Amino acid sequence: MSSALKIYALFIGSALLMFGGGLQGLLMSVRGAEEHFSLLALGLIGTGWSVGFVTGSITVPLLVKRVGHIRAFSIMAAIGTVTILLNLLWINDVGWIVLRAFSGFCFAGAAMIVESWLNEVADNKSRGTIFSIYVTINMAASTIGQLAMSITGTLGYVPFVVGAISFICAVLPTALTSTPQPRPMSSARLDVVLLYRTSPLAVIAAFACGMSNGTFGTLAPVYGFEQKLDASTIAYLFAVTAVVGAVAQTPFGRLSDKIDRRLVIVGLSGFAAFIGLLTVLINPAGGVLMFILFGLYGFGAYPLYAIAVAHANDFARDGEFGRVAGGMLLILGVGLAIGPVIASWAMNAIAPVALFIVTATFHGALAVTAFLRMKVRPVRDTRGRIRFRAMNAEKGISPGTVALDPRADEGQQTPRQPAPPPPPETEILVPDPIEPVVIVDSDGKPDAPGDQPAESTEPGSTGEPGPAPDKA
Repeated sequence: MSSALKIYALFIGSALLMFGGGLQGLLMSVRGAEEHFSLLALGLIGTGWSVGFVTGSITVPLLVKRVGHIRAFSIMAAIGTVTILLNLLWINDVGWIVLRAFSGFCFAGAAMIVESWLNEVADNKSRGTIFSIYVTINMAASTIGQLAMSITGTLGYVPFVVGAISFICAVLPTALTSTPQPRPMSSARLDVVLLYRTSPLAVIAAFACGMSNGTFGTLAPVYGFEQKLDASTIAYLFAVTAVVGAVAQTPFGRLSDKIDRRLVIVGLSGFAAFIGLLTVLINPAGGVLMFILFGLYGFGAYPLYAIAVAHANDFARDGEFGRVAGGMLLILGVGLAIGPVIASWAMNAIAPVALFIVTATFHGALAVTAFLRMKVRPVRDTRGRIRFRAMNAEKGISPGTVALDPRADEGQQTPRQPAPPPPPETEILVPDPIEPVVIVDSDGKPDAPGDQPAESTEPGSTGEPGPAPDKA
């Protein structure tokens, strides 16, 4: 099997994985609301997924070292399939919280293993292309999975079975490929000291994006249900948000390569905060206006994390990309876990639309922080920056994605230190040139060089002309 076929097989496996994940994520929120789960329980379902994802990012590499990639991936797919089927058989809020944690764990492990295979197949020349295609396929498959809910609906067993089939079919590409076992994976490490020393703004940005995206991804479907939207409309609403957010990443990312990235972060986060507050004031009941507001939210919010990762690594030293990006993805996971809990309390205490108060608060805090950091730290010269790459921050990024990112192998320039002051100037005394002595004869004309007497070379001679010889 050629390298191209191996890569295509892994792309198919990843697409099936993301399809099932997109369907299951939206299904849990809407079906839970239909089952009259409390807002706190619905928020904790999102928290469970994030906790499981972070735990899987840390522990799955240890499992892979013991049993190998193929067996570990089969375990992840099998548990994920059983979990979504148990969601159908055991419709209970506490049960769903626990099962959702297992889903996040398996999803992180399966994604990391697929990414390890891709990283093994890719070479330095093709890694950038493979990474871009991989991210695009993941975003598209997740969006299609959400759209599938408009066909399957949320009632009955069909959506759960479709998700289970997608998860189990994701095993086939890795089982059929003849690619050798990839090298051992590395666990995600949270190096807060390094990350904060490299870029304090990156810590705030990762946490703010996690809080906002976790809140929106988990509880915005519940908000749609409370606004009397049916399952199909909610699916289309989220598809519009995802597509607009994905399209916005490229132009704003390229813009951030040319100007101060913090200026782009200020603009996008400020815009997302404005849209959140506008949604609170209008509180749309559906229709075109809700689609416009959700699309504009994705336009401002979804590119933020990828730009923040690029900004942090602009100041990272050689070989630190993986550690910096790995720390950011774990902080993102912490925000994804906490956000839905806080937002569920706000929705219960105020109104369902209060979830946008939470998103606006953290986006506004990020805009203010980025603006203040512009006053403290000078912008990095464009020649020392890394290139922007689109990333999906809605449901977390695994360490395998970081390892596959071609920027992990690119040599970043060491941040410039201020030039040392020049040494004090020392005055060098140069003697005046000695003018040649010209001997003139009695006519006042200078003697020809051949007429001048030769200088004495005898020892003790002073170099002066001796007395004229006696004439014969």
